[in-house]
Amino acid sequence: MAEQHPHVSINMSRGQLKDSVECLKQREEMIERQLIRRGIKDPKVLNAFHRVPRQFFVDPPLVSRAYEDQPLAIGFGQTISQPFIVAFMTEQLGLNAEDQVLEIGTGSGYQTAILSELVKAVYSVEINESLYVRARGRLNALGYQNVFLKCGDGSHGWQEHAPFRCIIVTAGAPSIPRALSDQLSEGGKLIIPIGEGDQDLVVGVKTRGVLVTKQVMRVRFVPFLSKSQPA
Repeated sequence: MAEQHPHVSINMSRGQLKDSVECLKQREEMIERQLIRRGIKDPKVLNAFHRVPRQFFVDPPLVSRAYEDQPLAIGFGQTISQPFIVAFMTEQLGLNAEDQVLEIGTGSGYQTAILSELVKAVYSVEINESLYVRARGRLNALGYQNVFLKCGDGSHGWQEHAPFRCIIVTAGAPSIPRALSDQLSEGGKLIIPIGEGDQDLVVGVKTRGVLVTKQVMRVRFVPFLSKSQPA
């Protein structure tokens, strides 16, 4: 199991990082061309993308490419997902303002920030300590107050804060970890890529204690890392 850290509440005020006119323009173009034209319709999701400055979630050499229509490397074999995929997965969850969401795979923290704009609380688990520290710093600097982070093995979920109305997994797993299904509330939704290489993006709804799943898209995510299976 990865080294465990006390969860970190993000409660600093915004203003430490400054957006730019150029990045704002690129963000508006990204929303129109990559999201709206591909069918993302939920105004709450689109507004979240307006508010979150993606350039702060990539490494400095890649800032000029932050709004490109593709995933970008963030180190340690991991990526920040393509904007459309982040939007699609978020929209599939049908989030409400009072929801408590579990995210497995904090990565850069970008998906975490998008979720935090939409729900009451986000609990996010990252197995790589370096990425955990970087994401914590970014989210701190942007002043997110409803995000809680932990460095640990995401296959175990976060039992202390369960049940969750929604769970999102941002890496391709061989199957749905039992702990995640168990920590999903009745009627709750889970979205996760399943498989190796090209994967099936699966949405599950917990109905009478059973997770009923459907495939919604073919995707390609980095592999799900767990201490209980080979990396």
